Amino acid sequence: MLQQVNDTDDALIDQLQRSAFDYFMLHTNPENGLVADTSIKTSHCSIAAVGFALSSYPVAVERGWISRADAAKRVLAALDFFANSDQGTERGATGHRGFYYHFLYMETGNRAWNSELSTIDTGLLLIGVLTAAAYFTGNSQVERDLRKQAKFLYERCDWHWALNKGQTISMGWKPASGFLRWRYQGYDEAIFLYVLALGSPTHPIPPSSYDAFASTYTWMMFKDTPFLYAGPLFIHLFSHAWIDFRGIRDKHVADKDTDYFRNTQTAISVQRDYTERNPGHFAGYTKDIWGLSACDGPNPTGTKHSLRYAPKVFGYAARGAPLGPDDGTIAPWGPLSCLAFDRQAALDGTRALLSTYPNLLLDGRFPGGFNPSVKGPGPEGWVDDRSVAIDQGLLVMMIENARTGMIWNLMRQSPILRTGLERAGFTGGWLNEKPAVA
Repeated sequence: MLQQVNDTDDALIDQLQRSAFDYFMLHTNPENGLVADTSIKTSHCSIAAVGFALSSYPVAVERGWISRADAAKRVLAALDFFANSDQGTERGATGHRGFYYHFLYMETGNRAWNSELSTIDTGLLLIGVLTAAAYFTGNSQVERDLRKQAKFLYERCDWHWALNKGQTISMGWKPASGFLRWRYQGYDEAIFLYVLALGSPTHPIPPSSYDAFASTYTWMMFKDTPFLYAGPLFIHLFSHAWIDFRGIRDKHVADKDTDYFRNTQTAISVQRDYTERNPGHFAGYTKDIWGLSACDGPNPTGTKHSLRYAPKVFGYAARGAPLGPDDGTIAPWGPLSCLAFDRQAALDGTRALLSTYPNLLLDGRFPGGFNPSVKGPGPEGWVDDRSVAIDQGLLVMMIENARTGMIWNLMRQSPILRTGLERAGFTGGWLNEKPAVA
């Protein structure tokens, strides 16, 4: 049972972090390591969810939630599956050129739906693979095999192919129609993706690709602070789950005399300022009730609102502040995932959510989203009926980075990430330090 909101901060954080990790124990196929996208029983695997799971196992070992041997075995099951899965242009394959389809069947690992071969989700998978390999450095056969497979998986990925003869990385590819027409450019969650692609010893992209990506950044001012704009909160968090951006800068943020870590702190202030002002007059918004991000929301058809007027709802959408879109839906995992950037704002937000909306949690975990402006059985209004794997993994990792810096410290030693960051033009801070010898 979740601790009451008047318990100590550490007790509350302990339970929410442990509950978030337990998602992976409950919703992973132990035979192949595939992780369900959501807690719905019919959910397919999301390859991004696997990456967050692989990154969370080291935290669980250090916290005593799972034995090292069991965690390593689970990681190896996933790595073996992806290493041996079908690669090719056939419709039912698992991947192609070292990339993988966004959604896979939980039992077989074949492509599910008509999902795309996803570059960003493959990146999330592979950075999880690298995180696990950086942690499991023991001499047991399982850990040696794990590192061997991790090296193979990363080096097989053909990042240069994913440029599709352009400067920036394509968002994906389908066997019947080829590359998608969208690319990763402008400020989004893909910084880590470019770092992985730049650091590859086998199929790297050129440094000019990163400059092309960053050259389309949009800046705005928040009060007197330059703000590298992205509306959804997750964009300001995903790359930070693995990369410690404190004190390191590329030329694009150095020109504004800031860095990506400080920019995320600004993004938190932007979100809190927006919900305090509440220009849409949505129910529940306050300085401490915030978290606009990509998440599920109420169905646009047949939704009854508790407000006097009926704003449009979007279903799944990448909600954001201050420019929207916004329909009153809050991602309740948002504040706590910001613990490493603004501890007080994160704790105030988490406690405000749990005290104001006592029936918000699902089996001790935050749901994907909720909307108190939409009629429901309680003050929570509409509540998503599922927890989402990547939300839970992000919580495990960012809470741990706030508490011990574990993932950040682990990945600081990664020669791949260091090379990728340096090729992107990052300097300063820990990049000036000599990496520890493994």
